[in-house]
Amino acid sequence: MPETASTTRAPAALLPSLAPLLHEWLPRQRWFAGKGRRVTGFTLEAATELLPLDGTGPGLLHLLVRVEQPGRPTGTPADCYQLLLGVRTQLPPRLAPALIGRIRQGPLAGRAVYEGLRDPRLAGLLYERLRTPGRIGPLTFRGTTELPASLAPRVLDAEQSNSSLVYGDTYILKIFRRVSPGLNPDLELPLALAGAGCARVPAPVAWFESGASTLGVLQPYLRDSRDGWRLALDALAEGREFTAEAHALGRATAEVHLALATALPTERLRRTQSAHLAAEMDQRLHAAAQAVPALLPHVPGLRSVFAAAGEGSGYLQRVHGDLHLGQTLRAADGGWAVIDFEGEPAKPLAERCRPQPAVRDVAGMLRSFDYAARTHRPWKPEWAARCRAAYCTGYAEAAGTDPRADPALLRAYETDKAVYEVLYEARHRPDWLPVPMAAIERLAGGE
Repeated sequence: MPETASTTRAPAALLPSLAPLLHEWLPRQRWFAGKGRRVTGFTLEAATELLPLDGTGPGLLHLLVRVEQPGRPTGTPADCYQLLLGVRTQLPPRLAPALIGRIRQGPLAGRAVYEGLRDPRLAGLLYERLRTPGRIGPLTFRGTTELPASLAPRVLDAEQSNSSLVYGDTYILKIFRRVSPGLNPDLELPLALAGAGCARVPAPVAWFESGASTLGVLQPYLRDSRDGWRLALDALAEGREFTAEAHALGRATAEVHLALATALPTERLRRTQSAHLAAEMDQRLHAAAQAVPALLPHVPGLRSVFAAAGEGSGYLQRVHGDLHLGQTLRAADGGWAVIDFEGEPAKPLAERCRPQPAVRDVAGMLRSFDYAARTHRPWKPEWAARCRAAYCTGYAEAAGTDPRADPALLRAYETDKAVYEVLYEARHRPDWLPVPMAAIERLAGGE
C-alpha cells in the first residue's frame, strides 16, 4: 500500500483539541457504557495514524481514550474506549451523517472529524491492515490465513456494545469499543473451539490488539443465516411450533460445551464454591430488590432458591456467558452456529473469563424462550415450555448429561438471570417488566 502509518506526532496537543467534540459525541453512542453520568475528562492512552493526516485527503486516527466519570469504585480505572476517527479538510455530503464536528484549535484545527468506520475508504484500509500482519506503533495485527483483497465494506447498525463491519459478505470484523486489559473471550474461546475441531463457531481468521488488549476480531460472515431470536418470533407470528429448532439448538449448545471442556481446563465444583455462587446471587437479589420494589414480596422465595443451589455439585468450565437466542445463527440447511462469546460486557473481564457451571448458559437460553413467547399477544407460555423442554432434551442427547438433572442449580441460574432482567427492564424498558416478573413469580413459588 502507498500510505504509511505512524504514531501521531503531537499527542499532547491532540486530545485537548478533540475533547470538546468527544464530550458531546461519546455519550450519544449506543456502545458508550457510562450513560447517565457526566464526563469530567479524558486521558489519551495511545494515538496512531493508520492513514497519515497530512494534506487534504482523508486520514484515519486510531485512539485509545480513558473517559473520566464520577461514581466509579475507588481504585477502579476509568473506562477505556477505542475510537477510529476520520479526518478531512472537506467532508463529502455522503459522509455528513458521520460528522462528529470541526476542530477549532490544535494540530488539526479547521478539519472535520467523523466516524471513520462510515467511510468505505477508511474501513477498507482497516481490512488491508488485517491482511498484512505486523506492527504499527502500539497496534499489532495478526492472522491465521491469507485473506482476499479488495472486499467492499459496510457497517452493521444492529450492534449495541461494539461495532461491526462486513467485508464483501465474506468476513465480519467486530471492533470492541470498551477495551479491557487481557485476551477478550470473543477471540480466546473461538480460537480454542477451532483448535478442538468444533464447527459450531466461526473460527477467527485475523485480529488486532494493543499490548494485552484485544481490539478487534475478523471471522467468516454467515451471510445466509438468520438469528434465533428472529426465527422464534416468526414462528410465533405464524402460529408454528419451534420445538424442532429448539431441540437442534440444544444439541449445538452441548457440542460447544463439550469442545470447551476438551480445549480448556475444567475443575470439580466444590461445596465451598457452590455456596459462594449462591451467596453472590443472593447479593445481587438484595441490590435489585432495593431498586425495584416489585421484587420485595418474592425475596423470601427467591432466597430459598439460591440457598438450595449452595448444595450443588458438578464441574466448572469456560462457557459462553451471555447465551440467548440472539447469539445464535441458523443456516439454510438447518445447522446452528453460536456467536458473540464476549460475555456480558458490563462485567469485568476477569469475571467473564471465570469458569462456570455449564447450566448457566442453559438457563440463559431458557429465559430467552420465555422472552420470545411474551412478545406474542396473547402470551403463549405453553409454547415457551415446549421449547424449553425440547432444548434440554437435545442438550442431554448430545452431552450425555441432562441439565435438568441438577434442578436446584439450573433453577438458581434461571432465577439469577430473571433478577438481572427485572433490574434492566425497570431501568430501561418498564413496559417489558412483566416478562421477567412472570418468571420471578413462577420461580419463587418453587415451580
